[in-house]
Parts: sequence; structure tokens; C-alpha cells
Amino acid sequence: MTLHVEYLNEIDENSEEFQELLANVLQKAAEMEKTGSAEVSVTIVTKERIQEINSEYRQKDAVTDVISFAMEEMGEDETEIIGGEETRFLGDIIICLDVAKEQAEEYGHSIEREMGFLAVHGFLHLLGYDHLNEKDEKAMFGRQEEILEQYGLKR
Repeated sequence: MTLHVEYLNEIDENSEEFQELLANVLQKAAEMEKTGSAEVSVTIVTKERIQEINSEYRQKDAVTDVISFAMEEMGEDETEIIGGEETRFLGDIIICLDVAKEQAEEYGHSIEREMGFLAVHGFLHLLGYDHLNEKDEKAMFGRQEEILEQYGLKR
């Protein structure tokens, strides 16, 4: 059971330092969630870019920390494809590095912890977790903490 992570850096700053960390923490999440063979893309972007994406796809004209686009979510007019590929493409996780840095400082933990948190948060959204109500939020955030704890990214 492996998770292939495609890593894209859309910022000028060298964000490759996070490539191995994110691949490893997402691999731990995939193991704990029993995803089987899967693929995900992680893109590091600027505040301007994440605001554009947030505005275009979520109709929220604001900067945010992480956005994910699940590929296995069915839209209204889509038909489910059964069989075929053995590797599941779960979707895309888009992380704003500048916001991650600000939040790490605000919460008093490392940038590595924050990047891991955001990656796992986005990954769980790809698997169908959400936090629209208190019960779901408790389940999702609890699972995030379990994964980060197991990986060794403690607060």
C-alpha cells in the first residue's frame, strides 16, 4: 500500500524542504486510513494564488491556508466509473506557505508541524471528512491529531 505524492512548487521561494516531510506524513495518513494504492498532488502557492483559487472555486474572496479538491467526490451530473485503475487518484491539496508560516508563529509550533497539519487536513477532506458541524469537526480534528501524533509531529 503506497501513496504517490506529486509535489508542485508555484512559489519563488525554495519549498522543496517540505517535499519529503509532506510525502512521509501523507504516507502515514494513507496507511492509517487504509487507502490502498493511491495518488495525491500537493501544490505550494502564494497568498495571491490561493485567494484566486478560493474565489473562483469556493466563491470566497479571501486568503486561506489549505484547499483540497477531491477527485472521488461525485458531482450532480457525473457518472461513477467502476473498475479500471488500481491506483486511486484522490485529488489535489493546495497549501499557502506564507499562511502556514504565520499560523505556525501564531500557534507557537514549528513550520514543519503546521505544514504537516495542513497536508493531513487537506488529505482527510479528500477522503470525505468534513467539519461542517460539531460532531464531524470533533471526528476530523481528532483523526488529524492521531495521524500527526503517530508520525511524530507533536505540538
